Amino acid sequence: MGSTETSATYGAETGRKPQFWRLAMRCTQIAGTVDVAFFFLFLALGSPILAWVNVASVAMYAGAYYALKNRQNGLAIVLIWAEVLLHAALGIILIGWGSGFHYYLLMFIPAICVSAPRRWAFVALLTLWGYYVALDVLMWSIEPVQPINPLALQIVHLFNLSVVFAMFSYLSTFYLKTVVRAHQKLRLLATTDPLTGLLNRRHMTYLADREMARFNRSGHPVGVLLLDIDHFKAINDEFGHEVGDQVLASVADILRNQLREQDLVSRWGGEEFLIILPDTGIEKAQVSAERIRQAILDFDWRSVTRTDVHLTTSAGVSEFRCGERLGAAVSRADRALYRGKAGGRNRVELETA
Repeated sequence: MGSTETSATYGAETGRKPQFWRLAMRCTQIAGTVDVAFFFLFLALGSPILAWVNVASVAMYAGAYYALKNRQNGLAIVLIWAEVLLHAALGIILIGWGSGFHYYLLMFIPAICVSAPRRWAFVALLTLWGYYVALDVLMWSIEPVQPINPLALQIVHLFNLSVVFAMFSYLSTFYLKTVVRAHQKLRLLATTDPLTGLLNRRHMTYLADREMARFNRSGHPVGVLLLDIDHFKAINDEFGHEVGDQVLASVADILRNQLREQDLVSRWGGEEFLIILPDTGIEKAQVSAERIRQAILDFDWRSVTRTDVHLTTSAGVSEFRCGERLGAAVSRADRALYRGKAGGRNRVELETA
């Protein structure tokens, strides 16, 4: 019979990711292997017509495999769906409803729900239901064309049931993984800045508030750094926004390399970065800020931007105070940063008032 998991997950669209279609190719290989097993099973059970039907099925899956290999994805999906629909009908008509070939049709239900556009899903499901019922009703009025003995029919039924059970298990696992990956991607998009990969402002605020609550309970010091790239607008104007983006991404990498795993780093504004340093007093936070400033100053920017861009940064340093909100600590760091800018830039300033 073959594998409807290909059709169940891959639709007929041709713009999917490469790994999407590589998985489809593996499914056609598995389906062809199942049909080879069917060939020998039906020869042994005395149903040569169905045995040779499976040869045709293997040929269709081989065609689907090479269509996928040549990126003719629509053709591949048509071959796979045609094989399952025709094979199910032939199996039922030849040896009877009790063979269990109709189980394979049920696998199109998740296929349609997952891959079909919403406006076509209802029509497709209704058509599948009509096809399924038509085969059932047909077998009320006719006898199997090539019946096999009851024991052989039970063997075929159990074989089909086992294959479909395995397919549904595989599909369920695949769909679950797909949902989990999608959830993780959405969560990443919701919590990180897409250019730098750092925390975005919204998620940083959430995590910083949690850190402040912990500080209010334990009293352990928490340092706050607000870092800004000097003359960033001039960099964009002179070298272009692509270079500006490269600068921002590289600064983010430097921050990750210079800070500890437990430190929180975010892109706070256009070229501003907010850093929260748990268990770090203001003096140690100043040392961290100075280390970052020097690392950015010493970085070989030509290796990234292929330009003569020269980059410096200024930073303001403060720390959490008991009972206050995050905005107060950030405001103090911002005042220190402003003094650093006014004092010539490329420097670290503390705000203790």
